[in-house]
This record gives sequence, structure tokens and C-alpha cells, in this order.
Amino acid sequence: MTNINSSLLGKRFRGLLPVVVDVETSGLNPATDALLEIAVVSLNMNENGLSRKETISFHVEPFHGANLDKNALEINGIDPFHPFRFAIPEAQAMHRVFDHVNKEIKANGCYRAVLVGHNAWFDLSFILAATKRSGINPIPFHTFTTLDTASLSSVAFGETVLAKAARRARIPFDIKQAHSAIYDAERTAELFCAITNRFK
Repeated sequence: MTNINSSLLGKRFRGLLPVVVDVETSGLNPATDALLEIAVVSLNMNENGLSRKETISFHVEPFHGANLDKNALEINGIDPFHPFRFAIPEAQAMHRVFDHVNKEIKANGCYRAVLVGHNAWFDLSFILAATKRSGINPIPFHTFTTLDTASLSSVAFGETVLAKAARRARIPFDIKQAHSAIYDAERTAELFCAITNRFK
């Protein structure tokens, strides 16, 4: 049974549940490069608009044979084999993410989730590759529809870079914390909410 706030969220996006995702990886190719971090932000909607609700995140072990690009790791600052990452296997991370998303879908009376991301195709492509390697089927996310805040920001603010778009939306952005899945996902969620709430 859904509450009034959940029903509002379900109705706003035609039965699709927007879920904000950010991934950190060891490169740009989802078929060969490792998924190293994933953060998922759920959203809430009431009469005042859309807002950030809850964040879950996981450090992920590189899959066997994954390419670990030195330049990518320098950018995100991740040591894939650091013992204090407390990383979990890729399949386990995907199961936990999907369990969480499925619960949100049910609670909000939606039929499927739609991935919200900044350059969302990148995040979705790594999720699809990870689920294929893990043999997970079906998945809760729409497999080709996304809500891309880079595109939305270009229309709303004339900016496509996350940090610049966030600042135009008056969302504080600390560049020193960027390239962390949690930080980027939460800023992306706030940006998506700011844009969506312009069109009530």
C-alpha cells in the first residue's frame, strides 16, 4: 500500500520511479573495465516538490581479469585492492542495489525504475555489464530509457558539467569531494530535484 507522498512520485513520472545513480570505474569501457563504487539515491515527493531521501553505496571488487586504467584510478583516487575499502563482489553489490530499488518501486506504486545520472548512459552501461557478468535477470531499471541531468542542465542552466550546473542551481559543490560515488550521486540528486521542481 502506498502513501500519498509515494503516489505523487509515482504519478509524476508516469509510473517510472526515478533513482539517482553514480558509479566510479577503472576506465571507460564497461565490458573490460571494473565497476569500483556505486551509490544510489532514492527520492521523495510531496506537495512541495521532489527531494533527496536516502543514499546507499558499496565499494566493489574488480571482476576477474578487469582492466585497471592508471589514469582513471588517478582521477577517482581509488586503490582497488586497499584492505580498508571493505569491497564486496560485483554480483553481491548488484543484488543489494536491486533489492533496495525493488523495495522503492513497490513502496511508490511504480512498475519500474528509471536511472537518473549525470551522463546517465555511462552509469547504466556499467550496471548492464555488471548484471550480465553476474547472470542477474531481470533488473529493476529500464534498460534504455534514462533521465540525464547533463542534458536537462543544458536546457535549464546552459551548463553540462555537474559542478557548474550545480552552482547555477545554487547547490554547493566541493570539487575536492568530486569523483566519489556518494558525493556525485547526492549532488546529481539535488540537481535533478531542482530542475524537476521548476516544472510542477
